[in-house]
Amino acid sequence: MPVLQPLGGSDVLVPRVGVGAMTWGEAHGLARLHPAKIAYGGAEGRTEETGAWEASIAAGATLFDTAAMYAGGASERRLGELHNDQALIATKFPATFWATAEDMPGQLAASLSRLRRDHVDLYQHHFPSRRVDIPRLMDLMADAVAAGQVRAVGVSNYSAEQMRQAHAALAARGVPLASNQVEYSLLHRRPETNGVLEACRELGVTLIAYQPLASGALTGRYTARNRPRGLRRYAKPFRRRNLAALESITALLRQIGERYGKTAGQVALRWLIENDMVLPIPGAKNRSQAAANAEALTFRLTAEDVDALASATGDWR
Repeated sequence: MPVLQPLGGSDVLVPRVGVGAMTWGEAHGLARLHPAKIAYGGAEGRTEETGAWEASIAAGATLFDTAAMYAGGASERRLGELHNDQALIATKFPATFWATAEDMPGQLAASLSRLRRDHVDLYQHHFPSRRVDIPRLMDLMADAVAAGQVRAVGVSNYSAEQMRQAHAALAARGVPLASNQVEYSLLHRRPETNGVLEACRELGVTLIAYQPLASGALTGRYTARNRPRGLRRYAKPFRRRNLAALESITALLRQIGERYGKTAGQVALRWLIENDMVLPIPGAKNRSQAAANAEALTFRLTAEDVDALASATGDWR
């Protein structure tokens, strides 16, 4: 049986690793120009995405993360085509950059329609915006919890100060702030220095880590002689001046992985999982990727392994 634990202070029980479904679904029109589609490639089709869904659930990685904004709702629609009682669905508001807090109820209803569900397990504010008043949005989120449309409330890309503001507004309604989804990996350790990780610890909030494999850099697949194509080649880990440092890190990941029969990427995911407050959501476009990511649930790192990786990547903080 997979190990489950509460998502922050909510009553939603989640696995220690989830699945990022950002690139899922078949986008149409301008939605095909979504940056994620350009950076990571388009959909591999319903068959492979169904395979990723099935492999993840079979391995215990039952939390699937999407957003209304992903490819014009295509990701939500794909998840809506898939059904399993064990699956947990997390999605995000807003669907457009110009939305205000008052648009949330209608956009939640639209997300539920695309997902073909009467509720979502985690509803998150995708990113802070001057157009969205945080206390007002959290009050509307609490209304959605009371109406049974939302089981847990989260935020994404929030600073420590914004987290505290959201937490206080929800607490006034008796609802916990369950999560903050931010970029976090061995190659992006900013949450450790900008106060977000400490605020999560203080408030009892789960940190959901997106890009936990640093856009694939931590898999060991890419080198100075094999840079990724598309927009990814311009990401920080793949800039030529960083590739030498990256190769030494992936060499350490492979060395540690050899002791457990695991890959560099699986070790990188496990480094995050060893922190009980952190839940990584690596992307998976096919069955093979999903099964490989879920392998991070099947072993443990020693304290010495965790410290060695933290020390080796200290300059990436």
